[in-house]
Amino acid sequence: MRPLRYSINVTLDGCCDHRAMPADEELHRHAVENLEQADALLFGRVTYQMMEAAFRPPAGGRPDWTEPFARTIDAARKYVVSSTLDRVDWNAELVRGDLGDAVRQLKREPGKGLLLGGVKLPLALAELGLIDEYELVVHPRLAGHGPTLFAGLSRHVDLKLMSRLELGSGAVAMRYEPRP
Repeated sequence: MRPLRYSINVTLDGCCDHRAMPADEELHRHAVENLEQADALLFGRVTYQMMEAAFRPPAGGRPDWTEPFARTIDAARKYVVSSTLDRVDWNAELVRGDLGDAVRQLKREPGKGLLLGGVKLPLALAELGLIDEYELVVHPRLAGHGPTLFAGLSRHVDLKLMSRLELGSGAVAMRYEPRP
């Protein structure tokens, strides 16, 4: 069974708005390493459309150091959970029907893993107990606004720290797995 790994950037005060955090070359290298550990990406509609707008070729106006990430995410297989989109492209396939059943089926397929992004979809998958690994890249910044992670989670999810990586910017990438 391939694992479902969730990775997101967050400020010290819990803001997960991607515009609230500075991105640099080292952070993008780390993201490429995460992408390379997965066979496919799992996004909700909002994250899919945001990533497609930012990284689908031709997308100009980005620093050169974002290109390895852009090439890697462009080539990646993507699954998109959406009840409002009629179709997707960019190496993507819509996920329909019961969310839990659909994600369990994706996890049963052979491979290295699935990488999950976003805010709302991870909340739903955490509720279902389907996330195998959580990575929070905590940035040394106070944003003073939201959105925040897992707002509305109905139960506690206890986690065990698996690894910690300090980046030159002061951000810390921490990987956790759920405790049994």
